[in-house]
Amino acid sequence: MRSLISRIALTCLLGSSILHISGAPQSKSKQPNIVFLMSDDHAAHALSAYGSVINKTPNLDRIANEGMRFDRCFAVNSICTPSRATILTGKYSHINGVPVFNRFDGSQPTVAKHLQSSGYYTGMIGKWHLGSDPTGFNKWTILPGQGAYFNPDFLAPEGRKKIEGYTTDIITDLAIDFLKNRPKDQPFFLMCHHKAPHRPWEPDAKHKAMFANRTIPEPATLRDNYASRSDALHENQQRVFDDLTRSDLKLVPPSDLKGPSLNQWLNTKPKEVEITVNGQKKTLTGETLNQWKYQRYMQDYLACIQSVDDNVGRLLDWLDSNGLRENTIVIYTSDQGFFLGDHGMYDKRFMYEPSIKMPFIVRWPGVIKPGSVEKSLAINPDFAPTFMEASGLSVPKDMQGKSLVPLMKGEHPPDWRTSFYYRYYHDPGNHNTRAHYGVRTDTHKLIHYWKKDQWELFDLSTDPNELRNLYGDPQQQPTIAKLKTELYRLKTELKDDDTTADKFADQGVDGPFPDKKRNEPNL
Repeated sequence: MRSLISRIALTCLLGSSILHISGAPQSKSKQPNIVFLMSDDHAAHALSAYGSVINKTPNLDRIANEGMRFDRCFAVNSICTPSRATILTGKYSHINGVPVFNRFDGSQPTVAKHLQSSGYYTGMIGKWHLGSDPTGFNKWTILPGQGAYFNPDFLAPEGRKKIEGYTTDIITDLAIDFLKNRPKDQPFFLMCHHKAPHRPWEPDAKHKAMFANRTIPEPATLRDNYASRSDALHENQQRVFDDLTRSDLKLVPPSDLKGPSLNQWLNTKPKEVEITVNGQKKTLTGETLNQWKYQRYMQDYLACIQSVDDNVGRLLDWLDSNGLRENTIVIYTSDQGFFLGDHGMYDKRFMYEPSIKMPFIVRWPGVIKPGSVEKSLAINPDFAPTFMEASGLSVPKDMQGKSLVPLMKGEHPPDWRTSFYYRYYHDPGNHNTRAHYGVRTDTHKLIHYWKKDQWELFDLSTDPNELRNLYGDPQQQPTIAKLKTELYRLKTELKDDDTTADKFADQGVDGPFPDKKRNEPNL
């Protein structure tokens, strides 16, 4: 009997070794694959998984339903390029060197490099927007700068090429090609970054038609008068009613306009608009025009998201039908939040909830309980440490975020953060948004516009829409003192030196930072 058992054990051991050497499927204990899907400017409240009343996102909901939805995940600098640098490095802007739209130093350590050196096959597909070429990736194909929605150019180590079609479809095609052609004996890490729904909100015909005749519910704060708030909010230039241009609204210019005259016409913020309804021309002004502007903005924005949702479904289907579901972590997020008429605005940057809150949903079969909801405070510096721990690697000590893996497993570490630090540098930048920093806790938010020396305090438990600035209320002084203590503790812990802030604020411009290697603006 002992001899028989020994022969069976030896046979099993040899069989296991042969499977390992041949690259055949191994046990679930091997390093998981990671697919990181990120869109640009996708507000969490435009996903039905987060309770959207303005659209349905069934394929994104699928990730949440089969995994976990993080309800309180935030960007620590709500703007495209800095958020991407933070996600790659696990570090705040003042540490990774990208506080505004300046070039990312690709020689520094990134999570892609760590995973690549540990044996992962790494890929970067889609919107990069960091000025320098990607490093740490076995294969990359990226949009130059912001890229185009239709028939976009792409950059790769082999050079520049134009691909016919719609960018969201193309990026998904390229991501699936990466998966098809990957080495089958290595785990993979794929960053698939969509351009949509970033401005100028250009949907394809199919999805545009889905929203063309829809009336989108207006948010409760669309007509916020900013009473009690700082001068910074009053001075902003990202208002739906006042600052959307003819180009944003997709108005058709006169046929005889060319060159500078055409650009001037397109960049004008119209006070009246002529439209055709049932064959009749109608001039819109005042409140009627304001209502129309909001609908026009949201119809295109939501149509762009619908294309993202469809393509996420297509990628999920490919993973599932090719035997990759069980050992692949799928994450969907956006590089920050976005104002969908909230506080009357349409961009981001401010430390208000719609701007800084990121959708973050994760599917990890066998680890995450399907349908889970996590309410602990998470921030985008946490993403890189999460990838590290999920892949079985130690988190580098210089990463400033925390791995979210324990939360995904249903654990709640007793030392988990109860506050986080935020800083926005670009002053005045585009949209005339003033530089500020602040602290958010479970129940409160304190914001300091340091160049104006003005403060805002919000009690999020009683005022979730952040309409009442309590900073001047004498009864709030004990709360303010506690929040300031926490704010300065975080600044010290994160090594944020105020002496560099003004220098950072003056770097870059909104959109084009010069791409010297390619001699083109990164628009």
